[in-house]
Amino acid sequence: MSYDLLLIPSGVASDPTEVEAYLASQEGRDEAAEAAEIAAELNARNAELPEEESFLSVAPIGGTPYGTVLHIPSPYDAIGFVRNLVFELATPRDYAIFDPQLNWLIDPAGHIPVTVTHGGAGEFPYLTETLAGLWVRELGEPSPYLIVEREPQFYIQTYRNAGEDFTLEYRDGGPDRHFGTQVSGAAAVADLIWDWTRQERARLDELSWEQLEM
Repeated sequence: MSYDLLLIPSGVASDPTEVEAYLASQEGRDEAAEAAEIAAELNARNAELPEEESFLSVAPIGGTPYGTVLHIPSPYDAIGFVRNLVFELATPRDYAIFDPQLNWLIDPAGHIPVTVTHGGAGEFPYLTETLAGLWVRELGEPSPYLIVEREPQFYIQTYRNAGEDFTLEYRDGGPDRHFGTQVSGAAAVADLIWDWTRQERARLDELSWEQLEM
């Protein structure tokens, strides 16, 4: 079995249902130049490796009449590597990533470059308001946490304790600047994380923060 990622242009869909409709609209269309460029770069990098280290389940990819869509199948043990590589190639070309296994649409529109660590799905190179809402809402066992890091020692993180009860913490430069509070509601937590990401402090400063001993 392969782990599949699908690339589509940013803005052509806003949710998984619209993604499916867009995919259907591209069937039979000539391959777009941007999709061909990304496929060529992935194929070239994969060809540099020994066959047993291939990060593509099927190679080469691309060259199919699928319009602007690019299908990228990879072995499960290469998911993290492939996803990082796809972000590197897709984001500058204004392409979004659809993950059908998680039913996630990761669109760079309006993104802020930060390091996001999702307890259940790994690391991502940017955050958007939409993704903040999606990822906090879906946090669940066994690792229900999300960390957004601007630079070392400057981050905000949340942990879902149970139901709509969340712990929210931020660090502002070192262990002596680490604060925590409790917040109710996934939507509220997502809004606060997005505020921090865009360096908007108003709602964060309304909360009662306790300095934590680290």
